[in-house]
Amino acid sequence: MKKQPDKKIILEDGQEYYGYSFGSDTDKILEIVFNTSLVGYQEILSDPSYTDQAVVMTYPLIGNYGMTEDDYETETPSIGALIVREYNDEPSNFRSAHTLGEVMERYGVAGVSGVDTRKLNRSIRDFGSRKALLTSSSTPLADGLRRLENYEMKKDAVSRVSCREPWTAGADSARFHVVAVDCGIKRNILRSLIKRDCRVTVVPWNTPAETVERLHPDGIFLSNGPGDPADVPQTAVTVKALLGRYPIFGICLGHQILSLAYGAETYKLKFGHRGGNHPVKDLETGKIEITSQNHSYAVDEESLKTTQLAVTHRNLLDGTVEGVKCERDRAFSVQYHPESAPGPQDSSHLFDRFVRFMEG
Repeated sequence: MKKQPDKKIILEDGQEYYGYSFGSDTDKILEIVFNTSLVGYQEILSDPSYTDQAVVMTYPLIGNYGMTEDDYETETPSIGALIVREYNDEPSNFRSAHTLGEVMERYGVAGVSGVDTRKLNRSIRDFGSRKALLTSSSTPLADGLRRLENYEMKKDAVSRVSCREPWTAGADSARFHVVAVDCGIKRNILRSLIKRDCRVTVVPWNTPAETVERLHPDGIFLSNGPGDPADVPQTAVTVKALLGRYPIFGICLGHQILSLAYGAETYKLKFGHRGGNHPVKDLETGKIEITSQNHSYAVDEESLKTTQLAVTHRNLLDGTVEGVKCERDRAFSVQYHPESAPGPQDSSHLFDRFVRFMEG
């Protein structure tokens, strides 16, 4: 006899999708989004930028190479849920230490498999990301819709994933000292900086400019992170006070915060950019980079016209701004993730540019 679905997803417009529970079997209300990556589910699961989100994977088979100890992007995953077509609980990989389901259960991450992910992803594409309830298959639709209507999405994601106290990575003898403002920083960003002879002091998202100055950095890094950049105005205030005093490099949320610090505005995308296959044009060189992305918001190009920032990169799928710079202040940022190596090394030169600014 075929096993009956024990889990379902209720969208706030009344759509229902049935499947089977794996990972943590808990009810959750989350923002539902999709990711188009073919590999890298461990990095996705452990990326703090997915806090409070249910991620639908477009690639149908997930879990087949297990989870390794070296590939986490953060120590404690904060993603809300993973929704897949087929979940493999018997990984084949000599590096695998645990199954995906085991790790998800340990960290309270809900999972639903057996879902018609093609239909669900088309729905997100056509109607946008929205609230979704992951619940038992027996939950009445009317009850689920009432819970969704009464639920207010949280706006404190950055404060939950940021470090509480400053900490340091890299050798004391490193040539450069970088202060990284942690809005949900990924480990591979730190590795990319350390590889370039940097010692990195990671500070909380709400660290004031005076505290940063007392650390005597050679450069400032603004990290990725979850949610709406407008929810962390303190970080933009800090960055504004540091403009022109130190080289500044921002990635993803850091790109949006840098733009806000210069007076630009941001807006929410219909369904965001998530995946390792987004073509971005470098307007200065004319080259096309294949990029890895994970964000719901973008910088408004019209608002940039009243700032000192110039657009340097553009997304070739929808024309959105993917990079900005202020040459005078030695400040620049990109919306995508150069450390994620989707190209595989199309964008790593951006870290080298940051180092050149610190040399100057």
